[in-house]
Amino acid sequence: MQLYNTLTRSKDPFEPQHDPITMYVCGITPYDDAHLGHAMSIIIFDTLRRFLEWRGRRVRLVYNFTDVDDKLIARAAELEMSVAELAERQIASFMDEWRELQIQPADVHPRATEEIPQMIELIGGLIEREMAYPAGGDVYFRVRRMNGYGKLSGRALDDMIAAEPTDIGVEKEHPMDFTLWKGAKPGEPQWESPWGPGRPGWHIECSAMSIRYLGEQIDLHGGGMDLIFPHHENEIAQSEAYSGAEPFVRHWVHNAMMQVGGEKMSKSTGKIVRLREGLDRFGADGLRMFVLGGHYRSPLTYSEESLAASARGAERLRLAATLPLPDGAGELDPAPLREQFVKVLEDDLNTPQALAVLFELARAINRARAAGEPAGAARDALIELGGVLGLQFAESGGGSADAAPFVDLLVEVRSALRTARQFELADQVRDRLADLGITLEDSREGTRWRRAEPLLEASEEASPEEESLVESALRF
Repeated sequence: MQLYNTLTRSKDPFEPQHDPITMYVCGITPYDDAHLGHAMSIIIFDTLRRFLEWRGRRVRLVYNFTDVDDKLIARAAELEMSVAELAERQIASFMDEWRELQIQPADVHPRATEEIPQMIELIGGLIEREMAYPAGGDVYFRVRRMNGYGKLSGRALDDMIAAEPTDIGVEKEHPMDFTLWKGAKPGEPQWESPWGPGRPGWHIECSAMSIRYLGEQIDLHGGGMDLIFPHHENEIAQSEAYSGAEPFVRHWVHNAMMQVGGEKMSKSTGKIVRLREGLDRFGADGLRMFVLGGHYRSPLTYSEESLAASARGAERLRLAATLPLPDGAGELDPAPLREQFVKVLEDDLNTPQALAVLFELARAINRARAAGEPAGAARDALIELGGVLGLQFAESGGGSADAAPFVDLLVEVRSALRTARQFELADQVRDRLADLGITLEDSREGTRWRRAEPLLEASEEASPEEESLVESALRF
């Protein structure tokens, strides 16, 4: 498998050295509800993990929660609750959404507040190696002593000073020295340490967690491109300075950002769409289709039209995978499409082309169904390969609730309208149900309904929005 490696700035063979593969993904700071930008990163790395496991590799995944942080402290004060209470509430909400989004649980979900001893040990080791120094109750990392500092982001130290805001004070030796331990402030969570009470800096937690749960060298580290500098740059520096093992990470994989109006979707800009809203409106499969319809290294622009098209595309696949088929052995051999699916995902996780394979299978299934021919092997392949992408082919519309009782009620209302000779209103109910994909069949025994089968004949075309899910694959 070839994966783009941020460290080398090239597509490199992914050659893990461990069994299981060791994989660390930076998690959220749970001070507010998760949004679709969070979902984008989660879906991408869940898909990578699913593919590796489907190909027979074992994966050990660590996904952390930063449950002590400046934003958490400020938000908890605003809500007049403790930092621990706020973090617990938001993590529980996030994990519920994670499960609904069909994300496989990580092997370990460590929290920063539960890893303080490991962080203190790591900081102490850096001080012993003279790579860090205490000053005024804080502890800082000496960037000038770290050969190669800036290798992940491609920045020179002098350029960083000019480009980045710094919090240099009288205690710091260099403007870019970063904080490993923050001295205690009134009203903030704090722990005892050899350098006085305080709390860890942001960067140290991921080094402590990855070393504890995955070892001093790991196969793959993931996260958003916004974390390359300073977070991941500083992770490399403190981890390699502590252990002496280089490289700390063999393969760095970063996803691009979701954008709204040309800006990154983030709470700081106020331009967010909450994950809960996305799940309720477009469903788990719809959200996954939207994210995987673009390549993970390209920015993804949020629009309701694109999400609605993705939800419709997910419904097309679901119907192809679940509607009845004639009995018999399938004539279509799905092996070539399966090989194509593997090939494109092994080429830097090209999910747009992988989705194109699923749509090709769905077309073949629908044509066979329309012709009264069996296509069981193709349907089995669609379900299996869809599962690799995390698609469960659940009911569309944002949830798994069965719509049948509501359709039955509308059929009863229509029948009552016809009995009352209000034919115009009855026809409106019938036509509206038809718009939703429900066909009514009247007979002497009463009215029956069935889902319309959206068969894509050779002469038919999907909408431009739906076809864009497939056509986008051609760009990669």
